[in-house]
Amino acid sequence: SLRQTLELKFEWMISRRLSHEVHINRVTEGGQSSLLSNRTLGKFQAEIMLTKKEYLHSMKFSNCNQKRKVQYESSEPADFKVDEDGTVYAVRSFPLTAEQAKFLIYAQDKETQEKWQVAVNLSLEPTLTEEPVKEPHEIEEIVFPRQLAKHSGSLQRQKRDWVIPPINLPENSRGPFPQELVRIRSDRDKNLSLRYSVTGPGADQPPTGIFIINPISGQLSVTKPLDRELIARFHLRAHAVDINGNQVENPIDIVINVIDMNDNRPEFLHQVWNGSVPEGSKPGTYVMTVTAIDADDPNAQNGMLRYRILSQAPSTPSPNMFTINNETGDIITVAAGLDREKVQQYTLIIQATDMEGNPTYGLSNTATAVITVTDVNDNPPEFTAMTFYGEVPENRVDVIVANLTVTDKDQPHTPAWNAVYKISGGDPTGRFAIQTDPNSNDGLVTVVKPIDFETNRMFVLTVAAENQVPLAKGIQHPPQSTATVSVTVIDVNENPYFAPNPKIIRQEEGLHAGTMLTALTAQDPDRYMQQSIRYTKLSDPANWLKIDPVNGQITTIAVLDRESPHVKNNIYNATFLASDNGIPPMSGTGTLQIYLLDINDNAPQVLPQEAETCETPEPNSINITALDYDIDPNAGPFAFDLPLSPVTIKRNWTITRLNGDFAQLNLKIKFLEAGIYEVPIIITDSGNPPKSNISILRVKVCQCDSNGDCTDVDRIVGAGLGTGAIIAILLCIIILLILVLMFVVWMKRRDKERQAKQLLIDPEDDVRDNILKYDEEGGGEEDQDYDLSQLQQPDTVEPDAIKPVGIRRLDERPIHAEPQYPVRSAAPHPGDIGDFINEGLKAADNDPTAPPYDSLLVFDYEGSGSTAGSLSSLNSSSSGGDQDYDYLNDWGPRFKKLADMYGGGDD
Repeated sequence: SLRQTLELKFEWMISRRLSHEVHINRVTEGGQSSLLSNRTLGKFQAEIMLTKKEYLHSMKFSNCNQKRKVQYESSEPADFKVDEDGTVYAVRSFPLTAEQAKFLIYAQDKETQEKWQVAVNLSLEPTLTEEPVKEPHEIEEIVFPRQLAKHSGSLQRQKRDWVIPPINLPENSRGPFPQELVRIRSDRDKNLSLRYSVTGPGADQPPTGIFIINPISGQLSVTKPLDRELIARFHLRAHAVDINGNQVENPIDIVINVIDMNDNRPEFLHQVWNGSVPEGSKPGTYVMTVTAIDADDPNAQNGMLRYRILSQAPSTPSPNMFTINNETGDIITVAAGLDREKVQQYTLIIQATDMEGNPTYGLSNTATAVITVTDVNDNPPEFTAMTFYGEVPENRVDVIVANLTVTDKDQPHTPAWNAVYKISGGDPTGRFAIQTDPNSNDGLVTVVKPIDFETNRMFVLTVAAENQVPLAKGIQHPPQSTATVSVTVIDVNENPYFAPNPKIIRQEEGLHAGTMLTALTAQDPDRYMQQSIRYTKLSDPANWLKIDPVNGQITTIAVLDRESPHVKNNIYNATFLASDNGIPPMSGTGTLQIYLLDINDNAPQVLPQEAETCETPEPNSINITALDYDIDPNAGPFAFDLPLSPVTIKRNWTITRLNGDFAQLNLKIKFLEAGIYEVPIIITDSGNPPKSNISILRVKVCQCDSNGDCTDVDRIVGAGLGTGAIIAILLCIIILLILVLMFVVWMKRRDKERQAKQLLIDPEDDVRDNILKYDEEGGGEEDQDYDLSQLQQPDTVEPDAIKPVGIRRLDERPIHAEPQYPVRSAAPHPGDIGDFINEGLKAADNDPTAPPYDSLLVFDYEGSGSTAGSLSSLNSSSSGGDQDYDYLNDWGPRFKKLADMYGGGDD
């Protein structure tokens, strides 16, 4: 359709099958018209020959606003012409080809010269030879086929039923509605009064009401425009019944095809498409695919899409860097020169057009394709300088010497941009390494091994830089860049050192003080500095040595003892410090290890020192050995003997040597009274000269059973308690006494807290009838064990003078000299409550500090509920005569005293 005020309207020929294209009505030589249609142009070319002056179509131009004089023209005047009345006809006889099946009709206003156009597509429709050709405006009739009838007692086959061809209706028809389609008729309507109806989707099923039928005439009509994109085909069934509802004909199927019109624009699946292509890609490299869809019939031109690129931004280095496959939507490169360093992104406007891309009649839509040019390694790193300089103090490691800077035009922080550095020369011992800074891409030259100034004063390194990935093929640049790094070593004051360290010497123990052992000297590695070294003692656990601060000579100041606890495995360690006078002063430590040779300076001792035996020689004996702190050959074998005095030793005991280390002590007499005996034993080692010692062995003699075990009940007492056992027993007794004392103190404190408990009420919470909080809950009426000692004025428990500020009740008395209120005993009889209250009332009457209004005394005892009124109405005895207190007799025995006091008259 033309979206203008003026529009061309075609008055189509009405036929039983109506096509959405322009139909050709051919006039035959006999004067009869036949409708020519063919959906395949090849068949049309093979079978149809248009003759001169053959009538094609009648066209009418209408103007909605005013009458205009319009002149018609054909785009193919040699083949087709249009009369002034709009009749289109062929001007010559020729076979119709594919190109001639389509042409344009122009309408031009003779006054304003405005021009419009419309496309004409020629198609053929086959006609049934059995059917007479209908007049152009005649409504087709569909007759129910006749049923089989009985003849001579048997069924007779009649003419084969017709196949009802589908009805074609274009979508989006403008009406007028209802629009008549066909008329359904039965040949029995001559004898019967019939009623016609249609069923199926579009009639009596959703969507209902699209198709209606006149029940009397059988005229089938459509009531509204159709939309092929919603429903492309309707399948209805036509029924014929008599007035009683009885079926008189079998239902017939009616198929209505909705012919597609180009009423939907193409729609891209995405409005923005993102793709990428490596820089330097060759022409023909695939980039991405864009896709659009059209809701129209994809098998017709209305749904056949074609793509094209409308614009490219930027247009460098060529305005046509990309092309698109007009059918598939594939975008590929068509020109060389993609360089990310110059253009990082291209934006293409893609257009999709239906009608196979016809710019005149097709509907179009656009989308954006964003193509990112990805980076490849086409630029090697380049050093910013040919020589870099740095310096490092000697003996320092993990120190950054120099920063190597490079430039790389590739995309930062990608393998094509990240630089890798290596040292190609000048560092044979591997004292330097280069790490890459991930942020700046700089090379950090670092010292990984100590450098000695006295050995190397300068290094000249050759370094190279390349990317993590190799350069792309075809790049003419060298793959790496080289530079020189000059490193200067700075001399610093180094620590003096001892050589060898540790220093080991061998000496016999027992050397006298003042003996010179050795000289422990240190060396200064700073050969180019004039410095002196002084020595001091750093560690001497036994304080046996001293060192000369100038020459480092070591002298003993005490006797060396191999058996000292500071000697481990016969070696004594002492540490000394050597310090120079450089700036800053430095120091080093050296260790002197003295291997002490043993001499026979320790006498052997008996082991064990305590033993037990029976009163008789049999059945056991005592095995002993010797303990000597010396080592071979100044230790065992040992010689064991008994002294000559006192004479009782050799008379009562005898000793027998078992081997070089062990001996056996036995009773010499037949019976020895039970008790503790000290037996001296002479033990001699094998040193040169040998060393002897008299060692005491404490022997307990006891009564034994048949097995040789002591049976004395007092063996522990007889043996005596050690000091440790006595201390342990005393500690247990002290701890027990402390626990008892703490328990007594806790009990007294608990009683004191119970007696000192008082009521603390915040003024904000003050009410008339307050009770104290206490920790125990009574057992009700059965609980008669009351603590009536708490029924007293709280101030008698704790004076007001020490009561905390801010907790006094509003109705408490001020601090004055107070009369003595009665105090109840700890366990009064419940019947004395009346006497107690009476005494308290008298004391309150004589209290000058009492408030000017009646108030209750605060007690710690809370009784059960009572039906009596509040006692706050009681006045002093001076004003009691004005009231009648006879009702106190009704309150029970506990208020008998009050009833006698106030209800008994003036006395």
